[in-house]
Amino acid sequence: MSKYGLIAALLLLYLTSLGSVGFVAPDEPRYASIGREMARSGDWITPRLDHKPWFEKPPLLYWTTAIGNSVGLSDEWAARLPLALISLAFLWFFCRTVEREFSPRVAVLATAILGTSAGWVALSYAAVTDLPMSACLNAAMLIAVFGPKALSVREKGLQAQGYAAGALLGLAVLAKAFVPLVLIFWAFVVARGKRWPMIIGSLLVAVPWHVLCYLRNGSAFWDEYFWKQQVGRFFSPTLEHVHSIWYYFPIILVALFPWTPLLGLLFRGKTFDDERVRFLLLNTLFGLLFFSLSTNKLATYMLPLLPGLAIVMAVGVDRARNSAPWLASCVALLAIAPTLTNILPEAILNGLSRVDLRWSVGWPFLIAAAVVGWLAWPVRNDVDSRGRREWAILTASTAAILAILYLKSATLPALDENVSVRRFARAHVDGVRAACLDRDVRRSWEYGLNYYAERSIPRCADDEAVRIVSTNGKLAMVGR
Repeated sequence: MSKYGLIAALLLLYLTSLGSVGFVAPDEPRYASIGREMARSGDWITPRLDHKPWFEKPPLLYWTTAIGNSVGLSDEWAARLPLALISLAFLWFFCRTVEREFSPRVAVLATAILGTSAGWVALSYAAVTDLPMSACLNAAMLIAVFGPKALSVREKGLQAQGYAAGALLGLAVLAKAFVPLVLIFWAFVVARGKRWPMIIGSLLVAVPWHVLCYLRNGSAFWDEYFWKQQVGRFFSPTLEHVHSIWYYFPIILVALFPWTPLLGLLFRGKTFDDERVRFLLLNTLFGLLFFSLSTNKLATYMLPLLPGLAIVMAVGVDRARNSAPWLASCVALLAIAPTLTNILPEAILNGLSRVDLRWSVGWPFLIAAAVVGWLAWPVRNDVDSRGRREWAILTASTAAILAILYLKSATLPALDENVSVRRFARAHVDGVRAACLDRDVRRSWEYGLNYYAERSIPRCADDEAVRIVSTNGKLAMVGR
C-alpha cells in the first residue's frame, strides 16, 4: 500500500459517521457548549459554560468548535470535524517525515499502526482536547529532532524549523496547557541549533491568549487554570482521578490495539541500533514516567506517546528477520471485533466490570491473519522477501481499517441510542427545556442534556413536577 492509498483509506475511516452518534461522556457536550457559546457571543478570549467563565482548559478546542459553528456545521460535526482534519493532517506529516528519515515501508507501517490504533482512532472522533495537543506536540517534536538529516547541527534552515516547531508547541499549549512543555523536554535537549527559535515561536503563539485572559479575569483565571488544573492535578487527590503507579501499562496495551503484540519488538536489541529509535523510546519512557508519577491519571493521557511508539514498532518489524508471527498476531486480534461490538456500548455506559461478556469470533480476520503470516514468512530470495513483506503490511493495514469500519457501523447506532442523550432530548424538546433533573441522572447525561436543551438544567427540588429521571439505565420524563 502506498502512502497515498493509506491516507485515502484513512480519509474514509475518519470522515464518515461524525454525526451518527450524539455527544457522549461529560467532556464532549461540555466542550461543545463552550465552543458554541464562544461563536454566539463573539468573545474568543474568555471560555464560558452556561454563561459563566470556565478556566479548566485553554481555548484551542473551543476555537475550532466555534469556527465549525460559525460556518454552519451541525452540532456534532462542528465539534468533531476539526479534530478529524487535524488528525489526518498530522498523519500525513507523520508519514512524510518517517519516510524521509527511514524508508517508505517503515512510513506506511508506522502510519497504519498509529492511524488504526484504538486510542488514536477513538480520540480523533471524540471532541476533547487530547488529540489536538498530541498532534501539535508530536509535529513539533518531529521537526525539532528530525531535520533534513537526523540530529544535525549544521543544516541550513535550522532556525526556520525551530520557529515552526515552536509555533506548533505553542498550539499544543493552547490545546492543553503546560503539559506539552514537559513532554517536549528530550526533543528540546537534542534540538541543537533550534532551541531559541523554538522558545520564541512557542511564546509568540501561546502567550497572547494567556495575557488577555488574565487581564480580563484576574487571579480567578490563574488560580483555576494553573494552580488547580495543572499543579493540583499532578499533586492533589481532590480531582478524584487517583490510580496506582501501574495504571498506564494496561492502558497502553488497549490503546495500541490491534498492534499490541508489536510491543514485544521493544525487547529486541536490533530494533535500537539507530540513535533515532533510541531517542523515540527514551522520549516515550520519559512521558510514561511523568504521567505515572502524577496523582491524577486518565486513560487519554497516553495519546501523545503513541506516535513515537508507532515508529519504534514499525522499525522493529522492518528489522525483524521473520516478521510473520508479529504481523499475523496483530491481524488475529481483530477476530474479537464482533465481541467488541457486543460489549462497547454497555462498557462505556456502566464500566467494563459490569458487562455481560458474550464472545463472538470474526473468522474472516483469522483467515486474513493466516494470509499475512504466509506473505511475511521469509523466503530464500531477499528481494522476494521484501516484496512479500510489503504485501503483508498492505493486507494487515487493510484488515485493520475494515475492522474499524465494521466496529463503527455496528457500534455507533447503539451508542447513540443507549449512551448519548441526543435522541431523548430531541424527542422531548419542550419538556427538557422546562424540566429539572432527578438526583439519579448521571453526570455525563446532565452535560449532554444541558447541551441539547441549550440551558443549564437544575437538579430537582422536592416540589417540582416535571422531572427527567433515570429508570433501569434509561432516561424518562415524568410529571407532565
